[in-house]
Amino acid sequence: MSASVANADPSVSATRIEGLGDNEFTRIADSIKTEAGICLPESKRTLVHSRVSKRLRATGMTSFREYCDFLDTPQGKAERLELLSALTTNVTRFFREPHHFEILKTVTLPPLVEKARKGGRVRIWSAGCSSGEEPYSIALTLLSLLPDAGKLDVKILATDIDKHILHQGRQGIYDAEDIEMIPADMRRNAFSAAPDGDASKYEVGAAVKQLVAFKPLNLISPAWPVKGPFDIIFCRNTTIYFDAPTQHGVWNGFERVLAPGGYLFIGHSERVNGPAAARFSTAGLTTYRKNS
Repeated sequence: MSASVANADPSVSATRIEGLGDNEFTRIADSIKTEAGICLPESKRTLVHSRVSKRLRATGMTSFREYCDFLDTPQGKAERLELLSALTTNVTRFFREPHHFEILKTVTLPPLVEKARKGGRVRIWSAGCSSGEEPYSIALTLLSLLPDAGKLDVKILATDIDKHILHQGRQGIYDAEDIEMIPADMRRNAFSAAPDGDASKYEVGAAVKQLVAFKPLNLISPAWPVKGPFDIIFCRNTTIYFDAPTQHGVWNGFERVLAPGGYLFIGHSERVNGPAAARFSTAGLTTYRKNS
């Protein structure tokens, strides 16, 4: 059966979805591993059943086998991206893991600010940026030290594999509760009422947005479409979903595009391991510096 979201029959929304069998769970897990490097252990079966059931209803299917067969067809390419979006957990917030932003403000950025003021090039990468809170937090920190950053050669690249979440990031619209962690003076200067008039939502200002470019990127791709070198890379709580060989490949990739002496910020439960570990030195809690 050929199916697409656009052609889904809304009358099937209440149709009972059959159980997720071992074979279908394995096929879905293999698909997401191949597509994004994400490992789905047996313990995630309930989560997979819940989230993928919604995709079955959206496409008008009632069988996981039918859905898996569709994923394997050329016509299923777009749906594989929808599956990836459904199974990706986008947990983020502004200034998450505050110790990183303290290091960023007091140690990492000051010499780069001076470099930019002298006409130098500064590049920062937020890999696995989700809905934009991380790159915008970086931009807000940068602007607190360099208010005219938008007039200089300073850019922040924000990438994620999920195109839906990238769209949210580009819009830069957040609930009032989402921006509570941002210092009051930053909120006043960097956010305004959402354009739709919803008093519970706020939009990131133009001065912040212009520093950030959102682009799709798959970290397990053999060649990343990035130029580098980067002075700073944030990649937090992304590699925890990868197996060890995939993690090693990501760390090696970051090391290749990071400038000598550049900084890598990772998640609280992550560690740089594998061959790349010897080329980094610890510079703080879950903070690494590439050896010069």
